[in-house]
Amino acid sequence: MLGFVPPLPQQPGRPPSSGHMIVCGDDALARRLAVELRFIYGERVTLLLPPGRDANNPETPLTQRGRAAALFGRMSAAMNRAGNGNGGNGGSGDTNAGVEAVRIMEAPEPSDDVLEEAGIDRAAALALVYDDDERNIRAALTARRLNPRLRLVIRLYNRKLGQHLEELLDQAAAVAMPGIDPALLDASTTVLSDADTAAPALAATALTGSSKIIQAEGLLLRAAERPPPGPGQSADPGLCTLALLSSTTNDPAGAEGSDSSGDEAPLLLPDERAVAETTGRGTVVLEAISRAAPDRPATRMGGRGAPLAQIFSRRLRWSALGFAFAALALVVASLLTTKDTALHSAYLTLLDLLGMNDPAEDAPPARQIIQILSGVAGLLLLPLLIAAVLEAFGTLRTASSLRRPPRGLSGHVVLLGLGKIGTRVLVRLRELDIPVVVVEEDPEARGIPLARSMHVPTVIGDVTQEGVLEAAKIRRAHALLALTSIDTTNLEATLYARSVKPDLRVALRLYDDEFATAVYRTLRTAHPQALTRSRSVSHLAAPSFAVAMMGRQILGAVPVERKVMLFAALEVAGHPQLEGHTVEQAFRAGAWRVLAIDATPPADRNPDLAALPPFDPEGDTTPPPSGLVWDLHPGYVLRAQDRVVIAATRRGLAELLRRQRSAVPGR
Repeated sequence: MLGFVPPLPQQPGRPPSSGHMIVCGDDALARRLAVELRFIYGERVTLLLPPGRDANNPETPLTQRGRAAALFGRMSAAMNRAGNGNGGNGGSGDTNAGVEAVRIMEAPEPSDDVLEEAGIDRAAALALVYDDDERNIRAALTARRLNPRLRLVIRLYNRKLGQHLEELLDQAAAVAMPGIDPALLDASTTVLSDADTAAPALAATALTGSSKIIQAEGLLLRAAERPPPGPGQSADPGLCTLALLSSTTNDPAGAEGSDSSGDEAPLLLPDERAVAETTGRGTVVLEAISRAAPDRPATRMGGRGAPLAQIFSRRLRWSALGFAFAALALVVASLLTTKDTALHSAYLTLLDLLGMNDPAEDAPPARQIIQILSGVAGLLLLPLLIAAVLEAFGTLRTASSLRRPPRGLSGHVVLLGLGKIGTRVLVRLRELDIPVVVVEEDPEARGIPLARSMHVPTVIGDVTQEGVLEAAKIRRAHALLALTSIDTTNLEATLYARSVKPDLRVALRLYDDEFATAVYRTLRTAHPQALTRSRSVSHLAAPSFAVAMMGRQILGAVPVERKVMLFAALEVAGHPQLEGHTVEQAFRAGAWRVLAIDATPPADRNPDLAALPPFDPEGDTTPPPSGLVWDLHPGYVLRAQDRVVIAATRRGLAELLRRQRSAVPGR
């Protein structure tokens, strides 16, 4: 969505909207989203959780309310330590008020009565982020009926179903409010997937540990981590420097920086002075902005279709080739000795091979010798045909079964877990033609049919049991992606894999930030030369859901250690921090930076940001006729009709939205 979208119009007879937001969910994403809305955007939030123990960690004695309270308390304390004051709260004085800043409710289901008690009729937006698609759909239909003007953000794993649901709910809003502005109607429903949001970052972490790629709306933005420059050297800034990594990344016992790391945290969007004065820190630079290649389907490990290589073994194929050469040699020998035609010589040799020809009693000795040799070769043909039939039958019988890792496999990625996240990461890895071996405990897991259809080698078993990772060829693997939903399982598998292969590249899916920090520090201390990354899916996905709650959509999010940087497309109109300023003046260190400009008039604009040819200003500060500019001149003046691609911190993007929202009448 390009441009800020205010809440949908009030219906006659309804009280004015209080503007608060409701988040309904049953896992870490709901709590993270509530934190994002409360502490970054300064919104009043009601969090609806199911009662009882945490579904992902049933062994913990904390209830859902207790886990949410602990998370809000840690966030409030971190903000107080950072000394942010009212930053990010839009002027509301209770951002640092701890747990009281968020109203927490518990209910088994988001029923009519529960939603009404949460204030659905006066809410500006509702997020439905349950792990169950069916529950989210049912609650969305109920919410649209109770409040047609409500902005809905829905978490769905099924992409195609999400498109149909979005159209259905938009139609319901249009029927309830005839004549609604199409822009407002388009923002009334947003369907997102946390798996789709986090999968690219997780896959990139496993592959290189440094590549950060965002592909959206026809654009491909590629960033890369670079080590600190040596003495007397200067770092290559690329198109621009997006971040300075924390000073602890070069310390084997150091931890990845986060929002609570103080001065040691990574510095997002630094200015040139900060980059020049900082020493001993790595950087994240923007290497390129270009058109994205068209999506291509994921390939199978053994190729598409059913070639001979998948039906018959290599040994059988070599045997058949040897028999063919022997038959050809006999035909040539018959042709040379009998002076017969080539066709007749081949015919007689074939009859001899099959034992169908009469004895050559009156023929010359050469012909008799060739017939005997053909008979001997024919004896070898019978077991070859039987082996081919048995192998073909076995291939067809096991076509629907899971493949085992081949003997000579090496340099692959071992992927633990085929749930929602693991399945999406598997697709991403196969799109990049990266060999993968999957380990999954549940033979009925969500991603098993996909692994079977793509012929991805799969090991069924508990990764904590001895021999399971060995079956996945962990000793010859390039990287390990531990993406199960249980933190302790991911940690145990990682520790065992590191004991087998100390230099293995590892990326873990961990929820708790403090636990992740402790794990990272320990692994770095024990294996300082091996790359270790810990990532939280909810932490990566929450910013996208939060921005959608504000009526916007972002192009993507990339992790910078344990922080997140956002990339978004904005209309310059309505943003006083951008409109009328040059590119250099519009840059705010630590908040946002303009990366590219589309100066096409709005009436002629294509929704695809890369649909028009790029324009190189070559030092010219006048507006280009059309196209996307990414080689920006610092003196170019941003106009109201321009559309820009920016990199922003979470608080920076929140400030842009807050400033624009405050300029909307009635807010």
